[in-house]
Amino acid sequence: MDSLLVYGSYGYIGSRIAAKAVSRGWSPVVAGRDRSNVTRQADALGVERRVFTLAEPAGKQVLTDSLEDVEAVLNCAGPFVETAEPLVEACLETGTDYLDVTGECPVFERLRQRDQRARDAGVTVLPGVGFDVVPTDCLAAFLDGVLPEADRLHLGKKSRSSLSRGTARTALEGLCEGGVIRRNGRLLRVPVAFRSREIDFGHGPEHAVTVPFGDVVTAAYDTGLESVEVYVAAPPWTTKAMQALDSVSSVVASEPVRRLLERAIDSTFDGPGDRELATDRAIVWGEVEDDAGRRVGARLETPNPYALTVETALAASERIDDADDGFQTPATAFGSDFILEFDARCEVLSAPALENDGAQQSLWQVASNS
Repeated sequence: MDSLLVYGSYGYIGSRIAAKAVSRGWSPVVAGRDRSNVTRQADALGVERRVFTLAEPAGKQVLTDSLEDVEAVLNCAGPFVETAEPLVEACLETGTDYLDVTGECPVFERLRQRDQRARDAGVTVLPGVGFDVVPTDCLAAFLDGVLPEADRLHLGKKSRSSLSRGTARTALEGLCEGGVIRRNGRLLRVPVAFRSREIDFGHGPEHAVTVPFGDVVTAAYDTGLESVEVYVAAPPWTTKAMQALDSVSSVVASEPVRRLLERAIDSTFDGPGDRELATDRAIVWGEVEDDAGRRVGARLETPNPYALTVETALAASERIDDADDGFQTPATAFGSDFILEFDARCEVLSAPALENDGAQQSLWQVASNS
């Protein structure tokens, strides 16, 4: 794909996406607000560079001018709660498709509200084309297809991957904002680590706590499920620690404390190295339930979250023309089987509804038995 602009191209994930794109014969435009970083990267990759800020008002005209001649923008600059909306607004003006690798719940909800404007502009708005939320989004769509009467969804994620600076900063932002769940069709603000439960990620029950991931928006958009909770595997002691942090969130969110924490993050987190990217695996779990008490569950084993993000983001960028206009999620854009193209191994745990159902011939079943 030649007409792709990668914004935030010199960060941990953006740099890997840009380099992989070039290795595949693409000619992406690398872009960001730091002139020296963008220039260094463009020279190393032999591609075009563009430098612009998303800040209003000085950067608005430069921003739209920078997007006029590209077909799609892939936003890799987090926290996305600060970068997604300015880029999407510019894309709506220029007719440019938008993708990003966010997992931030507020971003999905705000972009979802631009659905009709995007349709009218002939633009596809597709956030979450990385580890958040491709595996969980596809898993939720599959489970809903198996048990369409279901109205409750629980999702869980487990990864031992090292964190990049961008992910750690985004996590800090999320903890300051508190938790989110979906209940009876409504998004509800809840405390951090609002609920805990045991989830079997493949080696017996493990402690997991609720987190404000974007699936509470995307999974409901895909399936119509009324209640959605998302969990992450964490040692039991972290529940109290996260709850304690929530009680002082206003202090953590203050400018001096936040700057101090961000400096600590920048000096501590580097992201996984090449070996970890190549060998690490992550687990995604999901379960739907209906009012009759019937449940269907499944697990997905995927590559390292960052390694998977590089592959899914590039694949989504390449196929963006196949997606409908308007707000989309990975599953609505490319189908629930999309995740199975990326060395993801699935296991259907309990699926009585599949016994005499044509759905058992799906790729999920084939992969589960391979």
